[in-house]
Amino acid sequence: MPITDIPILSMLRTRMEWHQERQRVLAENVANADTPGYRPLDLAPPNFEQELTAPSVALARTDPEHIAGDLDGSRFASDAEPHYEVRPGGNAVNHEDEMMKVASNQMDFDAVADLYTRSLALIKLAVGSS
Repeated sequence: MPITDIPILSMLRTRMEWHQERQRVLAENVANADTPGYRPLDLAPPNFEQELTAPSVALARTDPEHIAGDLDGSRFASDAEPHYEVRPGGNAVNHEDEMMKVASNQMDFDAVADLYTRSLALIKLAVGSS
C-alpha cells in the first residue's frame, strides 16, 4: 500500500492544500481592500464526514470504564451570517479581521504540517529506517 493511500495522511494533505488556497483567498481580500464594491471572500473548510464515518475509524470501548466517543458532529454552531462594515465606496474588507484570519490560518497550517511530518516519522520508525 502506498503511503498516499493512508487515510490520515490523505486527510492531512487535503487540509494543508485547503490552508494554502485559503491563504491565497485571504491575500486577495487584503489586496482588494481599496477596490470599490469588493466583498471579502473565504473558503468553507473541507468536510471529512465520509472518512470519519468509515468503519476503520470507528471508536471502540474495550473497557467499561472508557469514555464513549461522539462523532455525531460538533456542539458548536457555525456563524454563517457575515459581520462586516461597508465603507462609502462599497468595499467591505476590514484589515483587522483579514489579518486575524491570515494569522489563524498560518497557525493551523503549521499545526497540520507538523502532524504530517510526525506521522511520516512514525512510519519511518515502524519500517526501521531513520
